[in-house]
Amino acid sequence: MILLTTSRRPTGRIRTFCRDLANSIPDTVRVNRGKMSLDGIAEKAIEVEAEKIVVVDRWQGGPGRISLYRLGSSGLDFVPPLMLIKGIQLRREFKSVKKHGQSSVITFAPKNSLATDKIAGQLSQFFGLPAHYLDDVAGTHVIAMHLSFDCSGVLQLTFKRLQQMVEIGPRITISKLIWDVSS
Repeated sequence: MILLTTSRRPTGRIRTFCRDLANSIPDTVRVNRGKMSLDGIAEKAIEVEAEKIVVVDRWQGGPGRISLYRLGSSGLDFVPPLMLIKGIQLRREFKSVKKHGQSSVITFAPKNSLATDKIAGQLSQFFGLPAHYLDDVAGTHVIAMHLSFDCSGVLQLTFKRLQQMVEIGPRITISKLIWDVSS
């Protein structure tokens, strides 16, 4: 189980983004943070029987970063990478979306990119979803969490309906991945 929460004072857009993520990632429960500290989040994770925590932090009124944690014996242990967010697009902002669903696989492109291989492997391990190249999953999965680069070379994480190759959202444009965060 994965617990998904926000920074202490989320905006409406961050709450909607977290709702979209919770509806897109399997075995995820969304919890309003309120005034909870990170220790309080760890206690809440134990209460809802979650082993992993995703925190969406606020930066200048919008989602600014996504932090991944694993519940350890001494509280929360950071799991790399820390994802700094350049921008998001919510599910409601995709015009062609009619049916929603949860992803069952992580796909990535292009095949020869060490960056997408590394992040896909880490997300696969954290979320418990298999990771495959986009070309290798045709017909075997319905919805994918997909990693790719946009036309300007910026990493994007989005959710796609694979049979029609339609993006259903949400879309996260990542400005930077930080793999080593010193405590």
